[in-house]
Order: sequence, then structure tokens, then C-alpha cells
Amino acid sequence: MTHHYKINGITVQTGDVICTMNGKPDILPGEFWRLVGRLVPGDVDHVAMYLGPDGRCIEAGALGVVTFEVHEGNWDAEHTMKERGHLVDTFYGVAYPLAGRGLSTELEEQIRADISAFSLAQIGKSYNLNFLNSDTDESFYCSQLIYRAYLRCGIDLNSGMAMESLPGTNRIIYPQEIWDECIHRMSDQAEPISNR
Repeated sequence: MTHHYKINGITVQTGDVICTMNGKPDILPGEFWRLVGRLVPGDVDHVAMYLGPDGRCIEAGALGVVTFEVHEGNWDAEHTMKERGHLVDTFYGVAYPLAGRGLSTELEEQIRADISAFSLAQIGKSYNLNFLNSDTDESFYCSQLIYRAYLRCGIDLNSGMAMESLPGTNRIIYPQEIWDECIHRMSDQAEPISNR
């Protein structure tokens, strides 16, 4: 079943990808995560998947693969810190991996159900610190979970993005790639960060 919700005024459906920037001004944990975000290329530092019903989402983070709730449609990282291993991030926008692919309603519904079932089956798995190994299903980092869920359905979100002068980093699935490879909608409040 496909669920619908609004996060910060942007409509999401089961399987859509929530994109965030690490950090949040004015709180100490937010400043720590902002510094961590500087290690990741692009403006998008983290991704989570909307599952539903209501505000239920899933992500791979410090606690491994977990679900958490976006309450009353508002992305409030301070409210979900405990559920999310003290991750503090700022809502950037939503990426729609299935949009613009010419899928029938029935096929899109089937893919959304498969992506959701696959993701839920990963709950409790540990965080994958080996970012170069994006082909494992034993542990996950944030964008790898999204990548693996969609790859099973024939949608490859790896564009080959790499960090300059670091060989092999094109095997990493970066959150920015998910954003760039999909039709997306940016939050009105998000401000891209330049000169990271």
C-alpha cells in the first residue's frame, strides 16, 4: 500500500527520499553534525526514506537501520534525536526516484511495496563504515540503503560521482547522487551551502 504525507509542506509517498543537510544552527550537536557534513560532497549530506503510514520513515545512521516518526509533518531533528542516534540535520527537500520514468500506476505501486518491504527487512542491521562496499546487504549507510532498495527494482541511482583525486570513491553512493539522479523538490527554507 502506498501512503501519502506532507513533510515541511512537500508531498511524499512511500519510497520517496527525504534529503537533509547535516547540522542545525544554534545547538551544539547541530554544529558537530554540520562539520561532519563538510566531509560529504554536495549540499545533501544525508538521506532517509518515507514509508508511512503517517510520518514513519526509515534510515541508516549511527544506530544502524532504524525507523522514526516525523510528527505533524514538521522535520524537527531535535525532537527525533534519541530515535536517530543524536543525528541533527536540516530538511533540504525530497527526491522522487520513480518520477518521470513512465511507469504504469500498477508497476509504480508494486515497486513502492517492494522497496518498503526490503527496507523494513533491514531494520536492526548495523551501520556500514566501509563506504566503498555499497554492494553488501549485511550493513548499510544512509544512501546505500536507498540505492540497494531501488537497484533491486532495476533503478540504479549510482551516477559514478567521486571525490577528486581519491581513486575508487566512485563506488560510494553519495546522498548528493540520489538528489541529482532524481526529479526533486527543494524546501523553501533550504539554503545550499557553497564553499564547503
